[in-house]
Amino acid sequence: MSLSRIGKLPIEIPSGVTITVDSGDVAVKGPKGELTQFITPAVTVKSDDGIVTVTPKDESKTARSQHGLMRALINNMLVGVTKGFEKKLEVNGVGFRVNMKGQDLEMSLGFSHPVLYRAPEGVQITTNKMEITVSGINKQQVGQVAAEIRALKKPEPYKGKGIKYADETILRKAGKTGK
Repeated sequence: MSLSRIGKLPIEIPSGVTITVDSGDVAVKGPKGELTQFITPAVTVKSDDGIVTVTPKDESKTARSQHGLMRALINNMLVGVTKGFEKKLEVNGVGFRVNMKGQDLEMSLGFSHPVLYRAPEGVQITTNKMEITVSGINKQQVGQVAAEIRALKKPEPYKGKGIKYADETILRKAGKTGK
């Protein structure tokens, strides 16, 4: 059996970032913040000379499947504490509005009431006209928040009204045609 193609790539530690590997955790500290991730028991993580390597402990299916996952998670942590992650959402629709009210994102989405969304700790939300930007250092959290905001009013296929990702294309349908 071969090693994971992603898992066997070494991870270079960027300057200004410190990594500490304990018995069951890996902690990454960088200019934007600090993240920790538990290490699955099936893999070993070593850090030396500015390079992190992830190796499976044996040839079991579990170890092989978690090899690439662990490397990707650690790499995402490194990117997070240096560059950070962000997702952009666009709001389309007549009468739809978004603006920040303190920590809350207030949206008028065609319902009879305004929709309030409070960002969890560690995630920042900013608005610019009809665009919402979700940013933070934890990739999973940023994606989750963006998905939750999008779920409040998914884009519909006829006029494209709703909240969509900036890079998402909405498949448009032709409406009914009368006789």
